[in-house]
Amino acid sequence: MDEKEKLREKLSPLAYKVTQENGTEAPFTNEFDNFFEPGLYVDIVSGEPLFTSLDKYQSGCGWPAFTQPIERQAVKEKRDRSFLMERTEVRSSQADSHLGHVFTDGPLDRGGLRYCINSAALRFIPLSDLETQGYGSYRHYFD
Repeated sequence: MDEKEKLREKLSPLAYKVTQENGTEAPFTNEFDNFFEPGLYVDIVSGEPLFTSLDKYQSGCGWPAFTQPIERQAVKEKRDRSFLMERTEVRSSQADSHLGHVFTDGPLDRGGLRYCINSAALRFIPLSDLETQGYGSYRHYFD
């Protein structure tokens, strides 16, 4: 079984479409748009930490929005000229999963960026479960 087949078995059809085929989930109906529990958001493919709930905010765009990644090197950015638009795509650094896009219309008092991310590309680790799920070293972000 090749890597693509393994990922198809591991991920939901939507998560596969988003992360592997640069898809986009429907706005306002996804898992993390109106979700604001404390914790860590990781790449659903690799488990690499991407964002914390501390940087999440309600943007009204219909997808989870963050002002910044957990660490600058957690994501990579790429020019996206699809759909007759000029945008900046956001991908995870390790797994190269498509996550969403970054825009310059975020809160000015928090850097002005809006990382508009597909819920289907994320797995949420509650703050209370960081240690048991192997992310204890990230607790310091919340202290």
